[in-house]
Amino acid sequence: MRPEEYDILSLIPQRRPFVLVDRLVRCDARDAVTSFVVSQECLLCDDGVLQPHGIIENMAQSCAARIGYLSLQKSGSVGIGVIGSVSDFTFSRLPNVGERVETVITIDEEVFNFTLVSARVTGEDGELMASARMKIALI
Repeated sequence: MRPEEYDILSLIPQRRPFVLVDRLVRCDARDAVTSFVVSQECLLCDDGVLQPHGIIENMAQSCAARIGYLSLQKSGSVGIGVIGSVSDFTFSRLPNVGERVETVITIDEEVFNFTLVSARVTGEDGELMASARMKIALI
């Protein structure tokens, strides 16, 4: 199956109402793309705006979707990753409820069970909203 054909809940360990990705748009060995429409029910929204920690969680769940998809393709079961660190987090604007964001995860380096990624969150118009680097440990 192609990435976009999977129910996102089959790829990530999180469950509603703590799901901050709607769909895995694209995924390969070097990168992954997810989309998410910020909903009113999102626990990490305040006054109709997704907060910075919500953007970081969206990035982390995008990494989880990539790991889940690639693990399913390789072994038939979903792999789990844990955030080791977040660095260089910056944001220029926070998304509002009802807004769709796209998150691109690019693999910078993979060593043993550790993956270093760069994450970028953009709005529907391609505007860069946030970026960060993350270390993910596969367990």
